[in-house]
Amino acid sequence: MSRAEIDESHAQFRGAWRLFALGLPGGEVVERTDVFITAGGVAWSLMNMAFLTRPVETEAELERAVDSAASYFAQGPNGWAFTLTPDWLSPALRERADTLLAARGLKPGMLTTGMVADRLREPVRPLAPLDLRQVRDEWGRNAIADVNSASYDVPRALGREALAAPGIYGPECRAFVGCHDGAPATTTAALRVDGVVYIALVATLAEHRRQGAAETVLRRTLEEAKRAWGLERTVLHATAAGAPVYRRMGYRDVTTFCSYFAPPKEA
Repeated sequence: MSRAEIDESHAQFRGAWRLFALGLPGGEVVERTDVFITAGGVAWSLMNMAFLTRPVETEAELERAVDSAASYFAQGPNGWAFTLTPDWLSPALRERADTLLAARGLKPGMLTTGMVADRLREPVRPLAPLDLRQVRDEWGRNAIADVNSASYDVPRALGREALAAPGIYGPECRAFVGCHDGAPATTTAALRVDGVVYIALVATLAEHRRQGAAETVLRRTLEEAKRAWGLERTVLHATAAGAPVYRRMGYRDVTTFCSYFAPPKEA
């Protein structure tokens, strides 16, 4: 990995969540000196995210960024998250980050690996036979929301509020639903962020996992992204469960991220 790719992975994360926030009816993006805020204005805290704007060396710098984000989100009722990569923290600060954020009510809740691929490897096995449907209407948007909310154990209503908004699926997005026997089974979305394809909303219902469903819909989504935008380089942030699938497809690790979550006010 290189510093440039670490920075790219961070910028792609911010850029993708910027598109999500701006695609939501009550969404807002706020760029401050210390922190980049992408507020979806929805109940699912994952869609209310704050990021550092640059690497930080001291506790005071990190505290200022987190406090700035906290003051913004304190204006509303929703939970939110602060996402960072340890590679943007000085060695001493890495050891203190969990404690500093915990003192501000933020607890580590999601670990992901930033990954990149210039192009995919050829499949090592036949792709799963799915009916692949591009997201173009309310059915498709609801399918993406429902599969993702089920995969993350989030109530369906929260998932639809956060992920079924038409504004998310505009010209900078190409998304597909993979169906089995006519019912949604797996999803993927590609977002165009700064001349790179960012892969998001990769989710598969439990009964369809370990059958190659995610790879099938991901490859189809990337084909459409290349056709539409002429882009092949892709970035994503993988959970521990998804990372081996992506490595097999040709992605390589760049850096790790941790998302720290603050609960909604009523909690």
